[in-house]
Amino acid sequence: MIRLAIALLALSTAAAWSDPGPVASDWLEGFNNKARLVAGRATRDREPGLYAGVDVAMPDGWKTYWRSPGDAGGVPPDFDWQGSDNLAAATVLYPAPHRLHDKAGDVVGYKNGGVLFPVLVKPKDPGKPVTLHGKVSYGVCKDICIPAEAELQLVIPPDVGTSDALTDVLAHVPGTQPRPGLDPSLAGWRLDQTSGKPKLVLNVATADLASADVFVEAPGGVYVPLPKRIKDDAGKAVFEVDLTDGVDIKDLKGKPLTVTTIDGKGQSETTITLE
Repeated sequence: MIRLAIALLALSTAAAWSDPGPVASDWLEGFNNKARLVAGRATRDREPGLYAGVDVAMPDGWKTYWRSPGDAGGVPPDFDWQGSDNLAAATVLYPAPHRLHDKAGDVVGYKNGGVLFPVLVKPKDPGKPVTLHGKVSYGVCKDICIPAEAELQLVIPPDVGTSDALTDVLAHVPGTQPRPGLDPSLAGWRLDQTSGKPKLVLNVATADLASADVFVEAPGGVYVPLPKRIKDDAGKAVFEVDLTDGVDIKDLKGKPLTVTTIDGKGQSETTITLE
């Protein structure tokens, strides 16, 4: 009898401490894509938090875009959280993208089945549920690009459980503190105007030289051409950005430029300012 009581107490204690798990909305089907919201507790850089995720799935061979689509154009994703309840803030984060080649040129985005955009959720009252209402627009492309829209809603209970999927994708969001030996980083940069045509030269330190790449963004939607890899030098990948190709350097000077570095092992980002 005592052993049975102890066993029942152990079972009730385990049940009381069990993780209720994440929550998810139904999939909303579109043309060659589908989308849903997921949510749960997740950890980024050892900091736990409440996260949602915009989960976009596509057939193999299709792609969607990063926040800066690249030289060949494209539709960057847009997120509207109006209509949400008990929501103080929703911050969309972007997993490291890849340079993708197609007939029109190079673009920056995601393929291989889809992408999960994590969203840091700040409730007004942490003790109450958050009703997350999102209007999401994005582009899906194969041979041609198709605009896609999804209106999604999900109730996130205050005791929502852990989401391994969100924790996994957060590990692929570029951070400002590169992990030694794992993440590539911007080792140095300079503005080269010696030829009369200004160029931004970027040196990327990487442990995976073959797959290293870099992207540069300007605020306010100002276009910046994709960097071109010109050489490898002392274990670093060297890239140039032609600042006469569709951009006026005057529009970039004095403004913070976000530089995102990626390779096959990791990713990081930093900010530089052209003086």
